[in-house]
Amino acid sequence: MGIRKVSEQPAWQGKHVTVAGLGVSGIPAARVLHGLGAVVTVVNDGDDERSRAQAAELEAEGITVRLGDGATLPPGTELVVTAPGWKPDKPLFRAAEAAGVEVWGDVELAWRLRGPDAAPWLAVTGTNGKTTTVRMLASILEAAGLRTAAVGNIGVSLLDAVLGEEPYDVLAVELSSYQLHWAPSLRAHSAAVLNLAPDHLDWHGSMEAYAADKGRIYEGNQIACVYNVADKVTEDLVREADVEEGCRAIGFTLGTPGPSELGVVEGILVDRAFVANRQKNAQELAEVSDVQPPAPHNIANALAAAALARAFGVEPQAVRDGLRAFRPDPHRIELVEEIEGVVYVDDSKATNTHAAEASLAAYDPIVWIAGGLAKGATFDELVQKSAQRLRGVVLIGQDRALIREALARHAPEVPVVDLDRTDTGAMSAAVQEAAALARPGDTVLLAPACASMDMFANYNKRGEAFADAVRSLAATGRA
Repeated sequence: MGIRKVSEQPAWQGKHVTVAGLGVSGIPAARVLHGLGAVVTVVNDGDDERSRAQAAELEAEGITVRLGDGATLPPGTELVVTAPGWKPDKPLFRAAEAAGVEVWGDVELAWRLRGPDAAPWLAVTGTNGKTTTVRMLASILEAAGLRTAAVGNIGVSLLDAVLGEEPYDVLAVELSSYQLHWAPSLRAHSAAVLNLAPDHLDWHGSMEAYAADKGRIYEGNQIACVYNVADKVTEDLVREADVEEGCRAIGFTLGTPGPSELGVVEGILVDRAFVANRQKNAQELAEVSDVQPPAPHNIANALAAAALARAFGVEPQAVRDGLRAFRPDPHRIELVEEIEGVVYVDDSKATNTHAAEASLAAYDPIVWIAGGLAKGATFDELVQKSAQRLRGVVLIGQDRALIREALARHAPEVPVVDLDRTDTGAMSAAVQEAAALARPGDTVLLAPACASMDMFANYNKRGEAFADAVRSLAATGRA
């Protein structure tokens, strides 16, 4: 992708900017700012071999890099641009506040660098389902003949998108709570909060602060604030937002929709929000079978994506065509194999209890493979809601005892296999134990409700290990 020439913009020429953090957002931000004529210093906590190699590349381009010291504000700093993962209580940010220096994230930087005819942003956040919803939305927009991209916390870099030589018609933007925290001036065309459940509380400090950062996505919306009818907190965030005159609250529901809502009627996704006389009329958009996989939480994702597309004026036919064309990323309720009547499903992306609850609600009966890093989560509510679906449970990972204790309290009759091992063969053992518990008609479901880093590099590697173990099981003919 070509980049517009930006080096002559006078507002940046000679401006002293500190970029906090090397990595997927810090390095592009440093290069863009250097290209704008800013005097850029990158600070980074780490000083390992990878960081030194990245620093050498940037320094060869004329960018100053300071490794092993991410706490001190460089003298003369006029702006800090931070990687989204840096916590707000870092000493660097306290020093910036004391000096009266603004702190932006990479999303804020991209928003400020948009040209006068920039593409509108259709923005999505939520505890779970963001990536799937944004990719569904991009598929719908493409089916409508619009030049678009899935950007932000996914796919194309936002900086690349806003500085590209070929303009987009509209952008489908995934935003995390971290990114929203550091994006005070973002104003979307329309936005959705899919759901809210406790997550990243160690970063935000409280559920209230986490919800407030998610709610920033609604600030200044022009056309529609899309919320989840089943999750009252998302509607409360709409009520609290300061939006442009005429912006509407649009709900989505898995039930029959009321006026100004999208929902499901007899297997049909319908729109009662963007139609004439919404008190009496509804517009058919697609069939539930057009959404793959048609699990309840994925239908909710599709409705949210459809609501944002309709807010942008997309016709119903494009909604249907876009949903039909869409396929989810790997490790999101992905069918791996069926072996002797038992279905094996990889939802390694279910890294918290809210995501695991949605995954467990899609199948019955289930042999559940769970465990990993709990990140401060508790599991009583999840187990209570899912107990009747469980044929058995296989536990893995560092914090598996927390799930085992919840099972003992709320599902004592469910057989539990506790695997006390973290070696490379642990997942294969987990799959074999699950296969021994399962009966024809059951689903063996990897929905860990925990992060993966105690045993795997990331959730992708965990899902791959599960899929490899299942395929090995299929090859041996064992069930």
